[in-house]
Amino acid sequence: MSQIKPEILAKANAWISDTFDKETQQKVANLIDNNPIELEESFYKNATFGTGGMRGIMGVGPNRINKYTLGKNTQGISNYLKKEFQGEELKAVIAFDCRNNSKELAQVVANVFSANGVKVFLFSDLRSTPELSFAVKHLNCHCGIVLTASHNPPEYNGYKVYWQDGGQLVTPQDNQIIEEIGNLEYSEIKFEANKNLIEIIDSEVDNAFIEASVKNGSFDTSESAKNNLKIVFTSLHGTASTVNPQVLEKAGYKNVFLVKEQAEPDGNFPTVKSPNPEEPEALEMALKLAEEKNAEIVIGTDPDGDRLGVAVRDLNNNMILLNGNQTMVVMTWFLLEQWKKQGELDSNSFVASTIVSTPILKNISESYGAQYYEVLTGFKWIAKLIKDHPELKFVGGGEESFGYMVGDFVRDKDAATSTLLACEIAAQMKEKGGSFYKKLLEIYTEHGLYREELISLVKKGMDGEMQIKQMMIDFRENPLTEIDGEKVVLIEDYQASTAKNIQNHTQHNIDLPKSNVLIYYTEEGTKIAARPSGTEPKIKFYISVNTELDSVEEFDEINAQLEEKIKRIKSELQVE
Repeated sequence: MSQIKPEILAKANAWISDTFDKETQQKVANLIDNNPIELEESFYKNATFGTGGMRGIMGVGPNRINKYTLGKNTQGISNYLKKEFQGEELKAVIAFDCRNNSKELAQVVANVFSANGVKVFLFSDLRSTPELSFAVKHLNCHCGIVLTASHNPPEYNGYKVYWQDGGQLVTPQDNQIIEEIGNLEYSEIKFEANKNLIEIIDSEVDNAFIEASVKNGSFDTSESAKNNLKIVFTSLHGTASTVNPQVLEKAGYKNVFLVKEQAEPDGNFPTVKSPNPEEPEALEMALKLAEEKNAEIVIGTDPDGDRLGVAVRDLNNNMILLNGNQTMVVMTWFLLEQWKKQGELDSNSFVASTIVSTPILKNISESYGAQYYEVLTGFKWIAKLIKDHPELKFVGGGEESFGYMVGDFVRDKDAATSTLLACEIAAQMKEKGGSFYKKLLEIYTEHGLYREELISLVKKGMDGEMQIKQMMIDFRENPLTEIDGEKVVLIEDYQASTAKNIQNHTQHNIDLPKSNVLIYYTEEGTKIAARPSGTEPKIKFYISVNTELDSVEEFDEINAQLEEKIKRIKSELQVE
């Protein structure tokens, strides 16, 4: 058995004190005696906030999700709230998804808040992340917490923090709260609940959220168009089953077929390898049902109901899963078109996306006279844009990772309203003799054909973390000069906040918060981004290539050429 490092043993021994309950002490002792590798993984560092809050494997130790790490977070937030909002009646709302232990951990969080004098609204049962974001503003709370690990494997859980505007924590609050948490000892956590301060909530908030989703996601689709659209929906054992079918029903869609085997929430996700709608095999059951029912559209959502995968029929009537960029392109076009028809679109209207998403969104937005903004990865930065610019009107926007936000009533990606929006588009396009997919190709003929691909390299544990770190160092110290025979003309380093023009040797500053992202641009408009995930043990590479598309009929041929180009780039970068 491998030797336990002294510093790891010292940290572990601290968890065998009376500060921790007997069950935790026994589990730590068992790791010391029988599993030094897992012991080191659990204790070598403290779990930290990333782009989506705190997320990690459940277990004992400071690098795991448990009642103590989440209790410490909550104690730190409580302390910060008291300083930041002195004299106010502090209020927080808490939701949890279908994951194992989410309900129990949500109760721990509620207990700690209440023990610190914070009024808590606790959902009676599982609810989606977008409903939590909505509830923060709806209930006039200072913050909100949702217990979820999004689409991670079953052994994960997590903790997302939302602020008064309904958006996730951003600068400067995030760093101030992290500092507050870092200054705490586990012995300072107040676990004894003040039950008088915990109020259970359910249908009142549900009904308000569903009503708001229908209001924001509906666009004058005729009753006949709705009746003529067949929809297959799956929550992939997740939380969206509590709200998405209800939104569609209230909006007037009657032909909605649920994948029954995946309709029951289950944190073990028994019918899929990964509950991630980005993965085609996760939607296999839904696609099979679509063939049986001759449906035009399939929608699948992740465990906390904020991401959605959309499959539609191509020109040959085959069901294909669109990527997040493609779905976002059609949704953005549709929203801009609707705003224009309603006379609401003007120079103060804006669309937002992220630095790793498809560049075509800028072309589309500006063609409508709307402003376009790019932010760092994560919807919290789009929410911050909305908060910082009350003079502007947010139309919609999203990111490549299968998330979209319709309007600003929710300040995070929202699969409930986006599901309805996708169905509105499909219904209206079918009524006009077209389709969701054909409209995508028509947009490409107008704005250029862009093809994107995401490559995620999984590097688990402490060793994986070091490998990812070294890969980013290598890309910075030995920058690419050519990509697929095209000269690199611009390198953006968001960690250094610099953009270097390789051709004329000029440099300018990037006016965004620092982030570990590196982006290369070539003379032909090829774009390569590299970034470590903030919430998973992965390094991600985003490849975007483009060319002109003269007609819909030429799509297959030109798209195949771009596909080959991406294959060459992947081989060149050695990220296949």
